[in-house]
Amino acid sequence: MTDREPFELATTCAHLGLGATVEPLVDFTWDEEALAAYEASHAGDGADGRLVVLSRSDADWTAWERHPAGEELVFLLEGRMTLLQDRDGTEVRIPMTGGQAVVNPKGVWHTADVHEPGRVLYITPGLGTEHRPR
Repeated sequence: MTDREPFELATTCAHLGLGATVEPLVDFTWDEEALAAYEASHAGDGADGRLVVLSRSDADWTAWERHPAGEELVFLLEGRMTLLQDRDGTEVRIPMTGGQAVVNPKGVWHTADVHEPGRVLYITPGLGTEHRPR
């Protein structure tokens, strides 16, 4: 893939790196092994690197996650969901509809309940992302 070829963000994630670079991530999958490989190959960007993911949101998340390297932007393009954040032991519920965005603060555990399927754009500080069962 060259920088002049269009790509489907729904099937090819992207890395935003130092120096305002953009790298399409062909065949990226959202699992622990892929995240570890992503972190290793982009470690030089430190906390400033960002993973851009466009995905379907069809069901409640099965896990909580947090991003210790920085804030995450969650932009619900279409659909309806409730984003849950664990803020110092208090569960904060944030209802969202298509066109709305929320920031997950650095280090805050979060998950989501999906009420109407849709699509979500995530701009995530992938470095050090952690998961725990819901």
